[in-house]
Amino acid sequence: MTPRGLQIAARPHPFRLAEPESAALLVIDMQRDFLEPGGFGAALGNDVRRLQRIVPTVRLLLDAFRDRGLPVLHTKEGHRPDLSDCPPAKRNRGAPGMRIGDVGPMGRILVLGEPGNDFVPELAPAPGELVVPKPGKGAFYRTGLDARLQALGVSQLLLAGVTTEVCVQTTMREANDRGYECLLVEDATESYFPAFKAATLEMVRAQGGIVGWTATASAVLEGIRAL
Repeated sequence: MTPRGLQIAARPHPFRLAEPESAALLVIDMQRDFLEPGGFGAALGNDVRRLQRIVPTVRLLLDAFRDRGLPVLHTKEGHRPDLSDCPPAKRNRGAPGMRIGDVGPMGRILVLGEPGNDFVPELAPAPGELVVPKPGKGAFYRTGLDARLQALGVSQLLLAGVTTEVCVQTTMREANDRGYECLLVEDATESYFPAFKAATLEMVRAQGGIVGWTATASAVLEGIRAL
């Protein structure tokens, strides 16, 4: 049982943890294609070093959830080798020769099974942790994630990963619409654009937490370790 009234210091107000098994860590797209030179993020002209900085913080969260035996899930954005699940509107992003499906320094860009589509080594899923491949930005689109969370009895999601304003925010809004209580870990998410991250955090917790809560990793770790 969760200690009565156990809360995580968060904004716009404390986030109350329910039963331990009902809270899961969802790590969004911590893949080589987004964090390393030669991947899709770099092909779009971004400085991937910004995203690399959160790796140690995400690892701390993973370790804490694993130590407590709490559910951990990982998403990875990627497409079938024949690109049948990648619409032209998405395929045509990036420089010619460095678009989704093209051959880059780490194999075919953003294609499932290619080296670049794998997770950065420090954040590799542990045995038994659920990996959810996704063809879109949101983790609920064409993935069956909702059914899997329900089967686990999860009602609260703590989110980390990249990028804050795209895949993380899209997933958080999808989850909110499906009735999940969501907390975004501020220093365990990152964007190629600092202003976009700051704006997303404000949007999430605006109007009394219209999408959810935000909190620092230290606050989340304090709460998880108190379980």
